Amino acid sequence: MQEYVAEFMGTLVLIVLGVGLGASVNLKNAYAKGSNWLYICLGWGLAVAFGVYVAGFIGSEAHLNPAITVAFATFGMFAKEKVIGYVIAQFLGAFVAAGIIAIHFYPHFKESKNEEEGNKVGIFGSGAAIDNKLFNLISETIATFFFVFILLNLGEFTEGLKPLIVGLTITSVGLALGSTTGYALNPARDFGPRLAYKVLPIPNKGEANMGYAWVPIVGPTLGALLASLLFTLIK
Repeated sequence: MQEYVAEFMGTLVLIVLGVGLGASVNLKNAYAKGSNWLYICLGWGLAVAFGVYVAGFIGSEAHLNPAITVAFATFGMFAKEKVIGYVIAQFLGAFVAAGIIAIHFYPHFKESKNEEEGNKVGIFGSGAAIDNKLFNLISETIATFFFVFILLNLGEFTEGLKPLIVGLTITSVGLALGSTTGYALNPARDFGPRLAYKVLPIPNKGEANMGYAWVPIVGPTLGALLASLLFTLIK
């Protein structure tokens, strides 16, 4: 149970800092509104790093990502009997974190009257710059493949300064490959907050775009599986 609590708390930290970043750059009257892509990629990188630190210290393997958990278990790098508990903890952590952000930025959601003023699902979930589901899926698969392949070559990534290296990897992947779909890389990171945006009483909210939700679930899962397969074959 301690491992599941660790995954929950690590994912909670990741999403509070990441989705909080999304609210900061989008919502009306927030000081960071309109900040650039570098700001966003650096912020997400730090969010992942600190989430890994928290989860690793409490006692999990700090996946924070169902795609990683499933891929590692598939190729014998993680205990299969823990998969369901890890995945549930990750999705719950992401959902609760999104709720915290909805409360934290509540006055700004009230001030942002519509999607044009920044009150949109993009604060919570990813979305395509060009709507083409096939290529959106390919983009998420490629971006996650390189993230997970690099991650696998770091060894035990919860030790020492390695969580910061994981964060820098997220930043690098975002800068290079993330501008097509917003680089979810993580089904829990996208679906948990997206669902929260849909069901919570957030003022003036727009559409949750649930029709896109399968892309950041399937793409990252495929990418993580392919990266784990290649790593296993090389090793």
